Amino acid sequence: MKPVTFVDQVRIQVFAGNGGNGVASFRREKFIPYGGPDGGDGGDGGSVFLRASKDVASLLDLHFAPIVRAEHGEKGRGQQQYGRRGRDKIVPVPTGTEVRDAETGEFIGEVLADGDRMNIAPGGKGGLGNLHFQTSTHQAPREFTEGTPGAVRTLRLTMKTVADVGLVGYPNAGKSTLLAELSSARPKVAAYPFTTLHPQVGTVVFDDTHSIRVADVPGLLKDAHKGVGLGHDFLRHIERTRFLLFVIDMAGSEGRSPVEDFRTLREELRLYNPDLAKRPYEILANKMDEPAAKENLKVFRREIRRKPLELCAVLGEGVPALKTRLFKWFFPEDPLLEI
Repeated sequence: MKPVTFVDQVRIQVFAGNGGNGVASFRREKFIPYGGPDGGDGGDGGSVFLRASKDVASLLDLHFAPIVRAEHGEKGRGQQQYGRRGRDKIVPVPTGTEVRDAETGEFIGEVLADGDRMNIAPGGKGGLGNLHFQTSTHQAPREFTEGTPGAVRTLRLTMKTVADVGLVGYPNAGKSTLLAELSSARPKVAAYPFTTLHPQVGTVVFDDTHSIRVADVPGLLKDAHKGVGLGHDFLRHIERTRFLLFVIDMAGSEGRSPVEDFRTLREELRLYNPDLAKRPYEILANKMDEPAAKENLKVFRREIRRKPLELCAVLGEGVPALKTRLFKWFFPEDPLLEI
């Protein structure tokens, strides 16, 4: 059995710390045998926070340790000493992590940018010491309150890749090769389906002030929205993208029709999330170095009525033109750079 190296969805239990109890205590010193109340308050319980980190690639750590606890607050003491507050538990997660109630599916929140924090289980409040209950007619109160329990929740965390551009295509269409040409990412590239088993994100750097993030997800198949292949597990990773690149094997090297490939991909996105079908996109005619590609491209343009950008990712041909189009789309007000 292969070791688990990537997890993008996990169910966890979180336990915030309980508040410490207040205490009933009275001042007792030499020559002051009947001093007033001096019971201190209990400390608040620690909370459980998620913190988004660009250095965390998946939810793997929580997969192996799905129970998370913050520290309880200490109880109060005499001489008006307050209990120490419980330490918070900070859980680092990937940027783009979504939080839902595991039982109801209710959306709770998300952490998107590096450093974002979210309190997913507030700590309990510390109880009051008897010092708070003294009045002019009640000089020796023995009342105190207990701390309140910290929150206990069962949650489902889902990682959704944060990227500007999503690469969409069938297995073996050349998405990983293209990502490697566009960016510094080095995904595994091989001539068999599902080489990419989890999302890969690369940064396309135009200059010191202009860059975009591109996500490559495992190849889609027909009925991916129903969970066929690896589709349903990874379609969520392109939900946050602003622009889509459909990578089409124009050579039909797997024995499929490029026209049907494109139509199927569009339909799968629509069935999974109608908003994805409305997203701006570009069609990339890949593998144009192969013999059947030219004739297939003619048919494709006639049937789809769009002119794809021709390229051969493995040779780097057409990649500079693609970078230029991406720059114009994301930075329309800025002067075009030499790419």
